Amino acid sequence: MFQGSIVALVTPMHEDGSLDEAALRSLIEHHIAQQTDALVIVGTTGESATLDHKAHCKVIELSVEQAKGRIPVIAGTGANSTREAIELSECAKQAGAVAHLSVTPYYNKPTQEGLFAHFKAIAEQVDLPMILYNVPGRTGCDLLPATVARLAKIDNIIGLKDATGDLGRVRIHRRLCGAEFDLFSGNDDTALDSILLGGNGVISVTANVAPQAMHDVCRLGLQGERQAAEGIDARLQGLHQHLFIEPNPIPVKWAVHAQGLIPVGIRLPLTWLTEEHQATVRAAMQQAGVL
Repeated sequence: MFQGSIVALVTPMHEDGSLDEAALRSLIEHHIAQQTDALVIVGTTGESATLDHKAHCKVIELSVEQAKGRIPVIAGTGANSTREAIELSECAKQAGAVAHLSVTPYYNKPTQEGLFAHFKAIAEQVDLPMILYNVPGRTGCDLLPATVARLAKIDNIIGLKDATGDLGRVRIHRRLCGAEFDLFSGNDDTALDSILLGGNGVISVTANVAPQAMHDVCRLGLQGERQAAEGIDARLQGLHQHLFIEPNPIPVKWAVHAQGLIPVGIRLPLTWLTEEHQATVRAAMQQAGVL
């Protein structure tokens, strides 16, 4: 259903941590103008872990309303409780999202059978295309390729965001899940390699800061124009690395603020980027030509 550069959008907040609705609307317009291929709203980068249920749904609703069908809106709906994930997924469906991204349950470390049952239950309860999200470094569990293959047989489970950094899994997932199953890199630094191996695109943190460049990298990669894609991607390597100099989304929110696109605002327990790291992120932005 999707391909290219899909931004894992930051959620603009005021200094007190409240949602900045005007900045959110403006940010969506910015991404439409910069040719971002789709939006992921309230994922990890959108601070889903610190938004309550009402605010979570509000951000999805506002985003769909602002997008007006001009860019696909994919809603983050993952939770470590299956019941809560179903509720958030239903909220995304009612708001008009075209799909939802569901992370593996975190902290409670389910088995592979538990992961299969979790995602199957969501898919059966909510008739909305689902993209699975595997990020073991944050969740403490790994959705293995054999389990992904079982889930890919369920009609409305349409793809996977894989943030293991294991490029070997691209070919494995493609072989096990078929040509119609969407495969997205969850790591900006290996996104181009993933595309060249048969992936469909990336769900990107870097695209918050360099949306046009990430769109171009993905477009060229999907067209098989490796050299041209690598030339652009080389300028982005500093962003790919240093937007994680502190836990995501701390550096990327600072960077988007430095571009004048959002105010200072992040929710505890996350804090604003420390001064000692700001020069590093600024240099990466300058290298990429976005500051």
